Parts: sequence; structure tokens; C-alpha cells
Amino acid sequence: MTPTFTAAFAGFRLGFGLILAIGGQNALVLRQGIRREHVLATVVFCALSDALLIALGVSGFGLISTRVPWLAPALKWGGVAFLTWYGIRAFRSALGPGGGLTPGLGPAVPLRQTLAMVAAMTWLNPHVWLDTVVLLGSVSSNYAGERLAFAIGATTASFLFFFSLGFGARLLAPLFAKPGSWRVLDGIVGLTMLSLALGLAIG
Repeated sequence: MTPTFTAAFAGFRLGFGLILAIGGQNALVLRQGIRREHVLATVVFCALSDALLIALGVSGFGLISTRVPWLAPALKWGGVAFLTWYGIRAFRSALGPGGGLTPGLGPAVPLRQTLAMVAAMTWLNPHVWLDTVVLLGSVSSNYAGERLAFAIGATTASFLFFFSLGFGARLLAPLFAKPGSWRVLDGIVGLTMLSLALGLAIG
């Protein structure tokens, strides 16, 4: 594999693994998909927001790290710790009790209000900033000269995930109303996060 492909695949794998975690933003996209309400606007907003944050992390991190030498290793090991915690939490969720996600159906919500909710879930969520700007930005430093490919890979994962979730939600709704389906997904997320933590630690 070429260095460019390796960097792009690493960005895709990490971006997809991080975004799989079930949270407020994903639940909102899923709900909009089930309702078939403002789906395109919702997924485009989420994907473009991720793209902007990823670009900020990948481009800004290199500049900052050259001026603060200790920042790169600090963020690297912070990323290892965060990914490990993320993986353990996913496994605990997979093994613990829980219920399916059942977004409520109700009156139609105006587009402006929908986008305001999505914006709040995206830009006011510290985990989104940690995942995209800090974590992806720090990991991209391992691919000197191929940061653009890494960013493209992570951005592609974001677009693929949000469009699949938004437009595929109606088909997945019966399946993901079952707690067992979420446990399987959490298990996959846990494995992905721990493998990424190991790769970052020994990289």
C-alpha cells in the first residue's frame, strides 16, 4: 500500500470508529431519518461540520506542535487513554442492561428549528471537539506529508456514516428497536477503539 492510501485508510478507520458511538447527534440524525423529515439538510450539516472540524484539527495541530514540542506526545498518550476509556465504556454498555433507541414521533418540526438542534448537538458537544480537532489532529501527526489524505479519509467516513444513517434509518428502525442490536454495535465499537489505542501506543 502507498503512504497516501495508508494515511487515508487510517483516517477513515479512526473517523468511522469514533463516529459510530451512539450519542445525541447520531440519535437526532436517526430520528430525522425515521421521520423522513429534513433528512438531507440534517446529514449535510453534520457531515460538513465534521469536515470543518477535521480540517481545523489536522491543519492546526501541526502548526501548534512545532511551537510546543511536548504537545504532540501529550496528546498522543491522551489519545491512547481516551480511546482505551472509550472502548471499555462501549464494552460495558454492550454487556450491561439497556433498551433500544425509540425516537418519538410527533408534529413536524420546522427546518430552522431542526438545524438549530443539530448545531447544538454538534458544536456545543465537547466530545465532538475532542474527537475531531484534538484526537484526529494528534493522530494525523503520525502521517507527516500525508495529513491531507488522512483528513480526506476521516471526512469520507463522516459523510458515509451520516448519509447511511439518515437515509437508511427507516429500514434499520425495527432492528435497532431491539436492545441486542445496540449491544452488538457497542461491542464492535469497543473492539475498534481498543485496537486503535494499541496502534497509537506502539506507532
